[in-house]
This record gives sequence, structure tokens and C-alpha cells, in this order.
Amino acid sequence: MMNLNLLIILPLLCALGILAGNRNAAKWISLAGAVVQSVLAFILLIYYWHEEHIHPETRWFFSERHAWFPSWNIDYFIGVDGISIAMILLTAAVVLAGILVSWHENKMTREFFFLLQLLSAGAYGFFISLDLFTLFFFLEVAVIPKYLLIGIWGSGKKEYSANKLALMLMGGSALVLIGMLGVYYSGGSAGTFDMVGLAVSHIPLAVQKVFFPFLFIGFGVFSALFPFHTWVPDGHSSAPTAASMFLAGISMKLGGYGCLRVAANLMPEAAHMYAPAIIALSTIAIIYGAFATMMQTDFKYVNAYSSVSHCGFVLLGIGMLTRTSINGAVLQMISHGLMTALFFAAIGMLYERTHTRELNKLGGVMKAIPFIGGLFFLAGLCSLGLPGLSGFVAEMTVFTGSWEHPETWYRVATILACASIVVTAVYILRSIGQAVMGPATNPTFHVLRDARWNEKLASVVLLCGILVIGILPFIVYQLIAPGTDHLYQQFQHLTLLNP
Repeated sequence: MMNLNLLIILPLLCALGILAGNRNAAKWISLAGAVVQSVLAFILLIYYWHEEHIHPETRWFFSERHAWFPSWNIDYFIGVDGISIAMILLTAAVVLAGILVSWHENKMTREFFFLLQLLSAGAYGFFISLDLFTLFFFLEVAVIPKYLLIGIWGSGKKEYSANKLALMLMGGSALVLIGMLGVYYSGGSAGTFDMVGLAVSHIPLAVQKVFFPFLFIGFGVFSALFPFHTWVPDGHSSAPTAASMFLAGISMKLGGYGCLRVAANLMPEAAHMYAPAIIALSTIAIIYGAFATMMQTDFKYVNAYSSVSHCGFVLLGIGMLTRTSINGAVLQMISHGLMTALFFAAIGMLYERTHTRELNKLGGVMKAIPFIGGLFFLAGLCSLGLPGLSGFVAEMTVFTGSWEHPETWYRVATILACASIVVTAVYILRSIGQAVMGPATNPTFHVLRDARWNEKLASVVLLCGILVIGILPFIVYQLIAPGTDHLYQQFQHLTLLNP
């Protein structure tokens, strides 16, 4: 029997071990912990496939419940399905890659790796939570480490960026808290935070109308929902490389997961009612993010605004409420997490060697650092949706699911979202071409050192995920399909489409 508590206990033990050791030991303890967490995630996957094959009717696997605050009916209630496991695997990959990329971090090394382990514990706890209060607790665990990582180890306007990120995410958390309390006191199963029970009970429509926006917008802030996306460019641009990878690769997925698993799943009628607004905001984010990216001159801002656009596809898939679009939303969360982590890793490698992220000051580095230059092209081609890479599979699934709606507005939104691919191709090819191709703009660029062993290993970890989804998408689809099918059943009677 798989014990999900290990996913939380292991990072916490690593964090304590890091504080007890010296600087060099902190790196190895953190790396060993990340490797063990990755192995544990794959063991969880194997156990899940075995149990799901034997008991296909089971909704949640390896669940356990313990009273936490009995007087308020708050339980430590955890369990997983295929969607949760996919997010856990994504978290394990990004954390491992982030630690490898940060191998030569010399500033307050123990504290740096301690915060990374604390972030991973919060993410794992979030994805396995089946109690709203427990889920909210783990959502909040990660806010302070993000603030500290940017404020202490960041660059540029790091204090401003850290404060802005913390305030906006805490604002989103406040909205989530209001929505949770509304469900707790007014739901069909009033007086409970049990997500499983709330999903099968019928929360009154009047309650859904009022509190769905709080939950969706609250989680949407974490996922760069327009117009609450402004923390993303500043936060990503000022964060150290590993923090940028975590923010874009995992933290923004907490928001998308919350929008799908909590807001839409618990309040399906309100989700259908507010779907046009969700689709409108998602389409604006996709188009705005793409055009805003074209105006950027800092490579990190390019990837940050690109993330706003790509996360718009996640929310678009959720807003469409079809089985295919929901699958696409989950696939896009995984794909974007891997792709943007790889992009930020490559940007960090380039910045360490050239000491600049300005596109007009870069150029001609491909000859000196072909491995790092190749990473930019692979991440960029994934971003613009090249077949064979995860971005193509995820975005095409969202588009296909969106086009299933016969209504004109849904078709228009789908066409506009598809058109953004052209803009994405323009800014990706132009940015990468300007940064790594052509003649060298600085004589010192001829003698740059290519990727080290740790950087190559981090890149391979992320690239494997991108290629598996791009070439063998059915593996991921089979993993997430039971979970997405169940979610779709919540909306089936509310749509005009046949299942």
C-alpha cells in the first residue's frame, strides 16, 4: 500500500537535514532528496496503474483521513487520481531540475536549498489534498518561500517584485478563503470542507453564483488570469533561476489545478453560467500575452509574458467544459510546466555566462555553447507547437475540444486562440535568433563555457518529459482520462454536447 505522506515527509526531512549540515552537504542532501522524491513519484505511478486496473471503479486511490480540527470538521484528508499523479510527476521533475541548475549557488546555500525543499513539500501536499482547508494550507505554505527566494537571491528590482508577488498571491488566497467559507457555511453539505462529499452533494445554485467567482478568480491569480497576471513578469524576471522554474513550472499550475478541481468541480452549474466570461478572459490573456511578448527585450520577460499566454490555454480548456478541452487543459499544465522550466533553465545558464539577458546585447553564442543554444531552440519549438513535442499535443487538444461547441462565440474564441500561434512563432524565432544566432556582439562570447554536467542532466530530465508527451501522448492521456472523465460528468447535463 502506497503511503502518500512520504511525499510531504521526505522534503521536510531533507529541509531539516540541510539546515543541520554545511554548505556542501546542503547541495547533496537536496539532490538526494529530489532523486528519492522522483523515484517515489514513479513508484506511485506504478502502484496507481496496478490498482486502477484491478479497481477501475475507484475514484480516489491510497486515500486516508485523520481528524485535524474536529470541532470544525477539518480533516487531514488525502488521496490521488491520475490527474494528481501527473502533477506530482511534474513537480518531481521540475524540483530535481531546479536543484541541479542551482548546483553552484554560493549565497546562503543552506537557506536557498531549504526553501526549495519547503516549496516542493507545499506543492506535493496541495496536489494530494482532498479537504479544502488542507489544500488551502499547502497553497499558503509556498508563498513565503517564494517571497524570500526573490527578495534575497533575486536580481533587478527584486524587493519590488517580491512584494508585488506576495501581495497579489495573498490577495488571491483571500478570495479563495472567502469562497471556501461560503461553501462551508452555505453548501449542500454545510459544515464540511470535504471535497469528495461536496462534489457529490448539490451546492445550492444561489450559493454557487456568489462564491464561484471568488474561488475561480482566487486560484486564477496564481495561474495568471487576466487582468490579475501582472505579478508574473516582475516575479519571474527578478527570481533566481530555480525559483523562476518553480514559479512557472509548478506554482502557476496550482492555480489551474484549483480552478479545475475546486471551483469548476464543486460548482458545475456556476462554471457553466460563467463559462463565457472565463473564455473571454482566457482569450484576452492568450492574445495579449502573445503580443506583449513581442515587445520585450529582456529574455526572462519574454518567457514570463509567454507564460501568461500559454496559461490562458489552460483556463480556456476549463471554460469550454468539454471532455476533450478538459484533457487539453491538464495536458497544457504539464506541457507548459516542463517547457517553461526548460526555458528558464536555459536563460539562467546563458545569463551566468554572459551576465546579460538583454536580447540586443546577446547574439552569436551558438558556436561557443551549442548545448545551451540547442536548449533554446527545443524549448522555443515546443512553445510554438511543433509536432513531436508536448506543446503541439496539448494545444491541439484544447483547440479540438473548444471547436466542439457549435455556438458562434465559442468558435470565434477558438479561432483567436489558434491565431496566437502565428504571433508565438514570430516572437520565439526572433528572440532565439537574436540571442544565440548571428555574429557575436561581444568578443568574450567566443570563449564561453558550455553546459556543465549538472546543467545537462537537468535539461535531459525536462526534455524527456517533453518528448514523451509529444511522441507518446497516449501514455499521459490514459493516466489522466479517468479523472477528466469524472470531471466531465459534472458538466455533462449542463452542455448541449453529447458525451
